[in-house]
Amino acid sequence: MGNAPRILSLPGARPGAIDWRADETALVVVDMQNGFLKPGGYFDQVGYDLAHAPGTIARVCRTVAAARAAGLTVVYIQSGFDAKHLVVGGASAPVWHKSEAQVLMRERPELAGRLITDGTWDYELIEELAPADDELVVRKSRYSAFAGTPLDQVLRARRVRNLVLCGVAANVCVESTLREAYHREYFCLLIEDATHHAGPPFLREATLWNVERFFGWVAPVAQFEAAAGSSSCPIAPQPAAIDG
Repeated sequence: MGNAPRILSLPGARPGAIDWRADETALVVVDMQNGFLKPGGYFDQVGYDLAHAPGTIARVCRTVAAARAAGLTVVYIQSGFDAKHLVVGGASAPVWHKSEAQVLMRERPELAGRLITDGTWDYELIEELAPADDELVVRKSRYSAFAGTPLDQVLRARRVRNLVLCGVAANVCVESTLREAYHREYFCLLIEDATHHAGPPFLREATLWNVERFFGWVAPVAQFEAAAGSSSCPIAPQPAAIDG
């Protein structure tokens, strides 16, 4: 007989306890890139406060380490555009109008091609969270990590049915990904203190309320660590990315 599957038990998750098989669970790390977290990057250029960044990075780091210790599939989401911005679609596409990166690059020509664009420092995942060789990187050009990407396919190929999410920004790409995951029949847990918002603090509170009430479960990183049994943050080589 084989070994019994490992169970991730979070009795303090809100709105109620969860018990998930580790081999059916993946961690989805959303948009932990220089552009969103480092001085001089995209969010800094827009004017978002990055005072949270060291703490957010540290807690996401702990979340990744816990997921590795528990044997979860780990997927990193990398947001942005190809070097020629062909994925944007031009003025006929909503992202051309609503992406702050797209708008800012048009308003400030010196930034053209520099914000969350493939081949730039801004686009790269932060060095503190270099993925291991067996971990996945999925590139996206819209808010949801499922939009125009192979994310659903690579998860289903691994028989994943539960997702743990963390990263930035809570009210934009994290929540968009979590909502779409819900509609694709995944169970979702949001690590509340390893997820940061873009904009006023009430936006984070709204995301947490929405997730807890309608779309999934919420818990702090300490509870996730307790379920998995680790709090280190090893650095590993960068793997190849998976394009949509």
